[in-house]
Parts: sequence; structure tokens; C-alpha cells
Amino acid sequence: MAGGSFAPAGVEKERAEQYQGKVTSFVIISCLVAAVGGSIFGYDIGISGGVTSMDVFLEKFFPVVYRKKKHVHENNYCKYNNQGLAAFTSSLYLAGLVASLVASPVTRKCGRRVSIICGGISFLVGATLNAAAVNLGMLLLGRIMLGVGIGFGNQAVPLYLSEMAPTHIRGGLNMMFQLATTLGIFSANMINYGTEKIKPWGWRLSLGLAAGPALLMTVGGILLPETPNSLIERGLKEKGRETLEKIRGTKNVNAEFQDMVDASEFANSIKHPFRNILERRNRPQLVMAIFMPTFQILTGINSILFYAPVLFQTMGFGGNAALYSSALTGAVLALSTLVSIATVDKWGRRILLIGGGIQMVLCQVIVAIILGLKFGADKELSKGFSILVVIVVCAFVAAFGWSWGPLGWTVPSEIFPLETRSAGQSITVSVNLFFTFVIAQSFLSLLCAFKFGIFLFFASWVTVMTIFVYLFLPETKGVPIEEMILLWRKHWFWKKIVPMIPEVDESKS
Repeated sequence: MAGGSFAPAGVEKERAEQYQGKVTSFVIISCLVAAVGGSIFGYDIGISGGVTSMDVFLEKFFPVVYRKKKHVHENNYCKYNNQGLAAFTSSLYLAGLVASLVASPVTRKCGRRVSIICGGISFLVGATLNAAAVNLGMLLLGRIMLGVGIGFGNQAVPLYLSEMAPTHIRGGLNMMFQLATTLGIFSANMINYGTEKIKPWGWRLSLGLAAGPALLMTVGGILLPETPNSLIERGLKEKGRETLEKIRGTKNVNAEFQDMVDASEFANSIKHPFRNILERRNRPQLVMAIFMPTFQILTGINSILFYAPVLFQTMGFGGNAALYSSALTGAVLALSTLVSIATVDKWGRRILLIGGGIQMVLCQVIVAIILGLKFGADKELSKGFSILVVIVVCAFVAAFGWSWGPLGWTVPSEIFPLETRSAGQSITVSVNLFFTFVIAQSFLSLLCAFKFGIFLFFASWVTVMTIFVYLFLPETKGVPIEEMILLWRKHWFWKKIVPMIPEVDESKS
């Protein structure tokens, strides 16, 4: 840190106890509509795995995989190993990664709503292209447009939710994004279960129905109010205060408004937020923006959600049974997210992340042992062990649903000061989508190479991330979003890295 160059990160005083207001219907409705943006992400995760297990779809676009699937002597672990098929799933996430970086300046300069609307329109275009696809090129172009939609939506929606929510229920409202994601996954699984019976165009219906949540997201973005934080940051202080009074249900918002003004004044002095985020005082947030989404994906959850039908067919389930089992995991994921919503602002973030991590490790080890002992390259699981695997996989999905699923998005979205918030969210989304792309592209090959060891591979990562949370993540429950910077200066490790705020002479202020 150079001599006198350090400027405090927006908020210098703790004013949280002075915040006034209540949970208004205005806030609840705004957050519910915004959270629908999560459903497009979830719908795609759920729909991809089901469609790629449908024979009619494989025969049209991936005939090599279709022939391997029908070959009775094919290695169980390797029958779906095809880079083209993996590219169908993963291309969306690579496009989303690039789009999230473009979305950052849009979200900062034009507001959260504009990014939400852009995401919805892009997803509508992608869903239309996929439903009408006549060749692989058209199919992949549609996936890329879906990725653009997800890049914008995932960048803007968690920020919107964090900024609109009152401090004491911010965690629960922010998790509406994850709840919408899980409901999107469940809806997709149930739709796949029905459309698999509609031949030969059932897969078109599955892919085309993605336009439903995309339309809701677009219309919601048009009707929603902008966040007061964004309005103030863009110089619209009076409008920002009016919005703040409306969403808090009181005129007495002086303390919270002043925190926002202080943060926005500093934010507007920052011309290059991506460069600023690399500074020493922003090191803890940067680390969390990188490691939280990385660990979220390395739980292995996306492998199960993307390829649940494929995975269950690999274990010997029939086509309908595989889709039914994946629908079951989708339902478990949605229900378990409700547990997190109900407890996150009472118990805090850390206890959920650590408890969920321990449960996920145990489940993955159990599945690996069952597959290692009872399942091989050329033999199928017995009915009893197949049911046991589904139960344990559901327990794993439940643990993810009430811990790393929602909190992998909630924590990064609430810890950044205003001047680096859009840049930080872009990093979070980009890292998430990068590792989602890597896992989606490589999972079928990893399954073929590692066999049952794939579950031990993910279990080792869950162990590492659980230790990481225990050591390095402070509890953010109840801390106002504009005062989060003060939290790092009290943490046993980060206080050694984050510089202290210089003393301010109150008589001169």
C-alpha cells in the first residue's frame, strides 16, 4: 500500500442499528419476479440430460452415440462418451462465461433491470432455435444464445436480490434465485418424463418450453423497479431515496440511504472496477468470488443434474426409470432449498455450508463403494442396490440443496462493496460457468476413465471446500451489505491482509 493513496471502501461507520423499515409486499413481489431468472438456468440444467438420453434425439443429431448405446457389449461406463454430445451440453456455459463479462459494465452503467431483460430476450431466441433445429449447427447456435441469456441473468439477478432485500432476511430472499433454479430443474425433469413418450418430436417440446420462464424473466425485468443502490450509483439520488422508502415502507431511511450514498460516491470514483478488485483491500472478496463458485461446481452436483438420466441408465435403469429417477432428484433439490431459505438467516451461512459438505462427502463415498463392489464395466446393479444408490444420491442432492447450492450464489453476491459489486459478480458467474463448462465437457470421459472413482474425486473436493469455509469464511448473517467491508477487518486471517481505515477527525467532517 502506497503512503497516502488508500481510500476507505465507501462506508466508514457501522450504522446498521439505525436501519429502519419492514418487509413490504413490494420487496417480496419484486424479489419473486426477479428470482424467476434462476428458473431458466435450472430448466436448462434439467432439460439437457433428459433430452440427451432420448433415442430419437440421439439418432437425429448424434447417431454414433445412439449406436454405441444400443450395442449390448459396450462398456457401461463408456457408452455415452462422445465429445460432440458433451459439446451440446457445455457450449451454453462457455457462451455464458463470455456474456457475463460483457454484462458487468451493462449492469453497472445501465442498471440491474437492463441486464435481466437482455438475458430474457437472449434465452427466448435460444429456445426458439433449439426447438426448430434441423441440424447440429442450428442446435449449437441455439445453445450459445441460451448461454448469453444465462450470462446476463446470473450476473444481474443475485445482485438485484441482495440489494432489494432488508438486511435481516437478505439470505432467505436471495435464495429465491436458487429456489427458482431448483424448480426449473424439477419442471424440466417432469417435462422430459412426459415428452419422452411423444415421438418423434417430444425433444423439440422439451427444448422449446424453455421460452416460458424466459418470457417471465423478460416481462418481469420490464415491470420491476430498479434497485436504490443502482439508482444512487448512477446519480439518481432522489429517485433512489423514493424507491428505498417504498421498499422499506417508511420515510425514516436516513441511515441506510447515507450508507448507499457514501458507497456510491466512492464507487463513482473508481473508473476500472476490474482493476480495483485486485487491490489488497479487496483480496478477501476476490478470493471468495473465485473459490465459492469453483467449489460449488466441484461438488459434482452438475454432473448428476446434467447427466442424471444417462447416469441412471449407465447403472442399468431403463429409459423411463432413468427419467423418473432424475425427476425424483429434481424434486429433492427443490424441497431441500426451502430448508435453507427457512434457516439461513437464523443459523447463518457457515453452519449450513459445513454441515452440507460433511453430508455430501459421506454420500459420495457410499455411492463409490456400492458401485466399486457391485457394478462393473459389463454388469448391472441389482434392483436392491439400484434403489439404494438412488436414495443416497437423493441425500447428496438434498445436502447440496440446503447448503452449497443457494449459498454458492448468496455469499459472493452480498460481500462486495458497491464500487466492485458488478465486477465481483461477473467474476463469480464467469468462474461458475467456466467450471460448469469444464465438468460438462469432461464428465462423460471422466466417468469412462475413473468409473466409480469419479465419486471419490468429487468427495475429495468437497472435503477441501468444507475446510476452506471453516477457516476463511466469516459469518455474514445480519451484516448490512454496505458495511460488509468492516467484517473482514475482524476476521482472524483476513485482518492481516485488509488495511485498516485511517482515523477520521470527526471535528473536520
